[in-house]
Amino acid sequence: MNRLLAKTGKLSVAVVLVVGSAGVEAQIAKKVAAKSPWGPVDEIGTLNMMTDVSRFDVLKQVAGGKVYDLGVDLFVGMPTCCGAFGDPTFQLWMTHTPTRGTADEPLSYSGDAVSMYTHTGTHLDTLNHFGLRGKIWNQVSAGDALGVRGWTKSGADKYPPIVARGVLIDVAKFKNVAHLPTSYAITVADLKEALRKQGTTLRPGDVVLTRTGLMTLWPDVAKYRLGDQAGLSLEAAQWLVEGQQAMLLGADNFGVESFPSRDPDNFVPVHSYLLAERGVSLLEALWLEDLSKDRVYEFLLMASPLKLRGGTASPIRPIAIPIKGR
Repeated sequence: MNRLLAKTGKLSVAVVLVVGSAGVEAQIAKKVAAKSPWGPVDEIGTLNMMTDVSRFDVLKQVAGGKVYDLGVDLFVGMPTCCGAFGDPTFQLWMTHTPTRGTADEPLSYSGDAVSMYTHTGTHLDTLNHFGLRGKIWNQVSAGDALGVRGWTKSGADKYPPIVARGVLIDVAKFKNVAHLPTSYAITVADLKEALRKQGTTLRPGDVVLTRTGLMTLWPDVAKYRLGDQAGLSLEAAQWLVEGQQAMLLGADNFGVESFPSRDPDNFVPVHSYLLAERGVSLLEALWLEDLSKDRVYEFLLMASPLKLRGGTASPIRPIAIPIKGR
């Protein structure tokens, strides 16, 4: 450290910023899995905020029939977050094919199969995806709930369909850029100013989606990549879930948070804080470009994970339908 500080002033400032940021993160994150306020059997965290009343309330606010598709295509060669970690890429192949170039076949049979990492494309991260000190959300230990075929707690199969008020915070548009700069960490001030310019107010139980603009780079695998993506800072995530009581967070990048991490001991501090400490699930790799183009900031959001037993994630195809502002 002394040798680093003895070098250029520019490098010294960088070192101070990293140390200072880690200190702030340590204050926000307790770095231990939390007990759920919804009781010892809870496996879905803040999704408990969603009720029949809240669902019906947002359904009554639908303003028209236009539907926005927030999912991306799944295809061979698509950008994937985690190939560098050894996780598989998306593959699709035919298991049955009809005869080519002839009409003699009375019945043509086509079938296919898929192999993929569950965190591929637009997907939902479940609460067993990341833990702290050997425990996931609600202080469930791997020793008690991790079998040879996955978790028995907080998997995708335990998640209900999501029907809630969604809010887009278009940070890229507020900053008048196509997409945020490399590794940019969105601040609380960024979120507040974007909301002010949009004329949008957050409410408890919202699904809050942040637009970085990075989907303007999709599907270029050389540009849309995990290692240096812009996204939420830990402070911004805390403001959304603790200060504004957001139920679910999502973004148009691979991990919702910015990369690389500023915490030398944790490469995903926002993930671990949200999933293990706050019980907040994540929606990742969302297509938000159409909502942004039409300036649709409040909407009914509907999404449902596949019932993958024990799954740490599930592919989803969310839809958004504009609602009347209040």
